[in-house]
Amino acid sequence: MSNHKFQTEVSQLLHLIIHSLYSHKEIFLRELISNASDALDKLKYLTLTDDSLKSIKFEPKIDIEFDKENMKLTITDTGIGMNEEDLNEHLGTIARSGTKNFIDKLSGDDKKDSNLIGQFGVGFYSCYMVADNVEVISRKAGEEKAYKWVSDGKSGYSISETDTQTVGTSITLFLNENGAEYANRWSIEQIVKKYSNHISFPIFLHFTEEKTDDKDNTTVEDKIEQINAASAFWKQSKSSLKAEDYNSFYTSIGNDYQEPMFYIHTQAEGALDYTTLFYIPKNAPQDMYQPDYAAGVKLYVKRVFITDDEKELMPTYLRFLRGVIDTEDLPLNVSREILQQNKILSKIRTNSVKKVLSEFKSMTKDVEKYNTFYEQYGRPIKEGLYQDQENKEILLDLVRFKSTKSDDLISFSDYTDRMSGDQKNIYYITGGNEATLKNSPLLEMYNNKGVEVLILDDDIDEIIISGVPKYGDYQLKSVTHSDAAEDIKEETDKTVEKAVKPLIKKIKKVLGDQVKDVQTSTRLTESPSCIVTDQNDPSVQMREMMRTMGQAGNMPEAKPILEINPEHSIVKRLTKMKKGKAFDNVCQLLLDQALLVDGVKLENPAEFVGRLNAVLEKSI
Repeated sequence: MSNHKFQTEVSQLLHLIIHSLYSHKEIFLRELISNASDALDKLKYLTLTDDSLKSIKFEPKIDIEFDKENMKLTITDTGIGMNEEDLNEHLGTIARSGTKNFIDKLSGDDKKDSNLIGQFGVGFYSCYMVADNVEVISRKAGEEKAYKWVSDGKSGYSISETDTQTVGTSITLFLNENGAEYANRWSIEQIVKKYSNHISFPIFLHFTEEKTDDKDNTTVEDKIEQINAASAFWKQSKSSLKAEDYNSFYTSIGNDYQEPMFYIHTQAEGALDYTTLFYIPKNAPQDMYQPDYAAGVKLYVKRVFITDDEKELMPTYLRFLRGVIDTEDLPLNVSREILQQNKILSKIRTNSVKKVLSEFKSMTKDVEKYNTFYEQYGRPIKEGLYQDQENKEILLDLVRFKSTKSDDLISFSDYTDRMSGDQKNIYYITGGNEATLKNSPLLEMYNNKGVEVLILDDDIDEIIISGVPKYGDYQLKSVTHSDAAEDIKEETDKTVEKAVKPLIKKIKKVLGDQVKDVQTSTRLTESPSCIVTDQNDPSVQMREMMRTMGQAGNMPEAKPILEINPEHSIVKRLTKMKKGKAFDNVCQLLLDQALLVDGVKLENPAEFVGRLNAVLEKSI
């Protein structure tokens, strides 16, 4: 026998699960049955594709037995089984980097959200909500030795060799007071039908039944009954299924306690024969933005499970989907390498993406429903706009943005519908938060002329929008670009421009290579200065973003253009100032304040404060 301590995260996790999720403790059975189903799926596939395992007599089933008198509950499967290494890996450690995030979530406001258990693949540990001790006996397919894993769910566990003739895993729960109600036939049946009715392998319940004959003689009969439907749910006719059927199946495959937001069921026949059933979870998966996110779509071939770990089944921006792809057109022994290059699977993926996006587009007709969806999945949809050129047009209709004229998120279509007749461009501003952007001096002219500007304050918007030159017949223009408002700006007053020309020359000399140019502004009405970017250069925000990502070397060198407002009192007074330190300070402050308003960090804040103090000292 070997004794082991739990990994630190497991100990924390067990404590939190036991003490925080007791109100949903029945889900332990759902989780154990789901694990058993996965084990059966894996062995079924190997008996069809692995020559060394084809001789195994595979009789897939899950058996549930209970002993009310001794407070025991046992779940047994005839699946792939585990050896000593597997037991250590799967029941003693949690390797995924998302574990700490899970623990933080469970410790905080979401501590009663049992949905979190399945999302982080730690469902086995939920059995300690109802049991003080757990014993796992397992023998791996193709191996002679069997092992017993035992733990009280506190400090650690032990593993020892044991004897069993059966391949698979048997988990015995020694129930505590919280679990007493589950040593009961009716409780078990109710939970299985609620959560696991559509597990595609038979689930058998073992129980005893008393019978009384006409002479009042009582006999006890041992019985075994199948208590689930055990069919490939997705293959059933859509017309025969109800919403509650879909929701029930989702809880068994989606590791989610809640009903899904909605589902998309497609049964295609013809050149390609395949079925897909996709669910959109009500809440975004907790690991959606982690590099090691769990793939949510399972691949089946002729109803035989192939993999649930292939992230290429759907594009990464649709990684929140949960569900099944089942095709009749692939061989059962298809390898991972072949999967990634397979033309049939590629076509199924292409068709599925179009179908999913089409459903999203239909949902936009119900603004409230779509906003609920977009609140959870707007960022991945934006990622799609950047990644998926083939579906760019429909994705353009799915993205939403804030704007200067609306408190609600709007689409490109909403924007163009309320454009004035002579407006030729769609205007947007990026960088910083919403409040900062709405108060940007760059918007002064647009606000005065009643021209709407999209507010792109998400930190990925800068990258996303750079790949969207047009929507329909309209060009997209950043208000930070020097040529942005050619269709709406006023002509420069030649007299004013001539008067301020000497000043611009002097400002250029003071600022030197800090700027690409200094120009008279037609966009400013209230502020003295602003910075813009040459239309061919990356924006200041893009350069800042790349710098923080350590990618500054990959960006071309670009300097901002400083625009000054000749009608502003500061600029007018500056034209009358003599050259010298005070003049230089004001010129530099015009640039520094414009950079700050644009959300750029100054290279030397101390120098800025010094200049500001010098100017204040003279003005007070």
